[in-house]
Amino acid sequence: MGDVAVVTGAAGALGAEVSRTLARRGHKLALLDAEVSHERLVELAASLGGACFVAGDLTNETTWREAVPRIERELGAAPTLAALVAGGWRGGRSLHEETNDDVWRAMLSSNLETVHRGLRALLPSMVSAKRGSVVVVGSRAVEQPWSSARSSAYAATKSAVVVLAQTVAAEVRESGVRINAILPSTLDTPANRAAMPNADAGRWVSLSSASAVIAFLLSDDARDISGAAVPVYGRA
Repeated sequence: MGDVAVVTGAAGALGAEVSRTLARRGHKLALLDAEVSHERLVELAASLGGACFVAGDLTNETTWREAVPRIERELGAAPTLAALVAGGWRGGRSLHEETNDDVWRAMLSSNLETVHRGLRALLPSMVSAKRGSVVVVGSRAVEQPWSSARSSAYAATKSAVVVLAQTVAAEVRESGVRINAILPSTLDTPANRAAMPNADAGRWVSLSSASAVIAFLLSDDARDISGAAVPVYGRA
């Protein structure tokens, strides 16, 4: 049987596809997402043959403190793989047009704090075991911030996610733990198709393609790659 793999944001379009991809590769899955996603987590877990799932606030230390030992109990081992996919997008206004901090705080929470908490919770056992691999999800905005004009909070927090991942990758490299990031452009999701009905979705990044890149970076085939930020742009 494969390693235990944690997927955050598992109820979302990309998280669910990553979960299915890792399950096909023989890994045991722990699916994590917000409480509002409970029903979708139940359905996804059932479709994967009974994966462990946790519905809760992924920015909350208590959620993680309770989740990690539960995952180990239910799946028989501590996680050695993690795809920290949880995140979100809010925008539509220039910074000078914002009248409160709602968007800024939402992006800090959903994009940066979910990754920060996930790394804090999962890395100790990986470092102790001297093996592990983590992938976080950044954005093309990290390398092309001008492409996220009118969504500066999103661009800033995704950039912070990648810098956090690369810095921590250097901290744990000698312990046999790797951390990498992907930088997708527009993902071909139902939500993006609904939001941009006139766009050419054929130029976007398919969920299967993005998931395959994540699965590769998590795998032993990428054992010499750590601290990378891999562009996954498609033709967008």
